[in-house]
Amino acid sequence: MTEQQDRPAQGKGVDEAIEDVNETTFEESAAEMEADSDIAEHSAEDLARLLEQARAKADEHYNQMMRAHAELENLKKRHARDLENAHKFALDKFVAELLGVWDSLELGHSAAQAPSADVDKLREGTELTLKMLSDAMNKFNVEQIDPIDQPFNPELHQAMSMQPRGDVPPNTVVAVVQKGYTLNGRLVRPAMVMVSQASN
Repeated sequence: MTEQQDRPAQGKGVDEAIEDVNETTFEESAAEMEADSDIAEHSAEDLARLLEQARAKADEHYNQMMRAHAELENLKKRHARDLENAHKFALDKFVAELLGVWDSLELGHSAAQAPSADVDKLREGTELTLKMLSDAMNKFNVEQIDPIDQPFNPELHQAMSMQPRGDVPPNTVVAVVQKGYTLNGRLVRPAMVMVSQASN
């Protein structure tokens, strides 16, 4: 009897012990889950804050990029406009210098039409006009090529014909049919010349 009575008592104690263990385990699990939930909440808040910061930075960089793009477009337009103006008005100063020569030529032409035209005055006016033209050309580095009595230079001269000559060395320019010109040292038009060759 005693053993049977003891067994239920012992059995009851085991059940209670198991129950106690289960309750403890459940409470610990609940506490852990609650802690995990708190961590998750904090992590979600941190992620949301980081996301907002990243968006703000992205917006700032995008705005900077758009401003730089707009400035680049304005710079391109301004450069194109300046280039167009440079092409249009590159000869502005040169033309201004030539206007005086034009005026002088018109005056000389009008004077030559008069019945009582004075040839000496017309000649003097023509010489002054040529001097004005020469000064204007020199100001813009336009130089004349007049190679009379100089050795023939194929880089600057164009031979029109050869003339047998015994009084000058062969390959000497003996006549200039048309003068040549250079601009800043670059050939614009070669001088057309007649060149000597050895006489037989």
